[in-house]
Amino acid sequence: MRDLKLPDQRHPEKAHRPDNAQPKKPDWIRVKAPVSQGYKDTRDILRTHKLSTVCEEAACPNVGECWSQGHATMMIMGEICTRGCSFCNIATGRPDALDVFEPGRVADAVKKLGLNHVVITSVDRDDLEDGGAEHFAQTIRAIRHQSPETTIEILTPDFLKCSPEVVEVVVKAKPDVFNHNLETVPGLYPSVRPGARYFHSLRVLQRVKEMDPSMFTKSGIMVGLGEDRQSVMQVMDDMRAAGIDFLTIGQYLQPTPKHHKVDRFVTPEEFKAYETAAYGKGFLMVSATPLTRSSYHAGDDFARLRAARLAKLAQG
Repeated sequence: MRDLKLPDQRHPEKAHRPDNAQPKKPDWIRVKAPVSQGYKDTRDILRTHKLSTVCEEAACPNVGECWSQGHATMMIMGEICTRGCSFCNIATGRPDALDVFEPGRVADAVKKLGLNHVVITSVDRDDLEDGGAEHFAQTIRAIRHQSPETTIEILTPDFLKCSPEVVEVVVKAKPDVFNHNLETVPGLYPSVRPGARYFHSLRVLQRVKEMDPSMFTKSGIMVGLGEDRQSVMQVMDDMRAAGIDFLTIGQYLQPTPKHHKVDRFVTPEEFKAYETAAYGKGFLMVSATPLTRSSYHAGDDFARLRAARLAKLAQG
């Protein structure tokens, strides 16, 4: 689980960077401290099963709310990422070997939590030949075996250094939602996501649709990193051209002074305008608020997304 190292120890690859002042958060993104019994129960189940969550590792502001409701985004393949993105709070380094028993432990926790919908994500594993695709597939199958009624959403890495065929391994395991985040606009990739390639990430999601047109696809970006409205609109158009069904847009929050600076706090009114524009471009489901994260209210959103798809099919 999440360690207690200081920022420079947790992110040695960022230690040489100058500090970026962390601006005061506006009232609209302040959240309550996690203190509920539901939060503690969820934490205890995850600890018992020795599972990591992106909720903790990425310092998500919604952890108190989600865990109090028994919802958690489980992070497989370890707590150490092979990438060093400037926005991310997950530790960078050399990961441990894959734990072959992890898919079973994830499935056990999903059953014990009684989840109707689960989100499974991972660190980037550029050290693995398949980027962890088979481990994702095994986790999906393990959950299906123990909790056949639970819908499964995966948030995968980009599999940049792998053969293109590895994506098919995950798709064949039949997750209900295949999510891969673009994270930001293409012009900011060199400073925000230097180890990734914008059009490669788009192509991953496009290939999922080509392999299984019935599978829901999803992607998201952060705002407040220095992008402008026109570039966000272009990302939306690129996503729709790739057949992406569901869009998430949330405010970037700077984890430590060594991370990418917050350029500005986008107002709730601007988020609403992004939502309206996205629906106008044809997305089936949009979540655009300051606190939106990929897995925030993901179960409720999936239910509405499925209903929207059925309605669209009924209309011809």
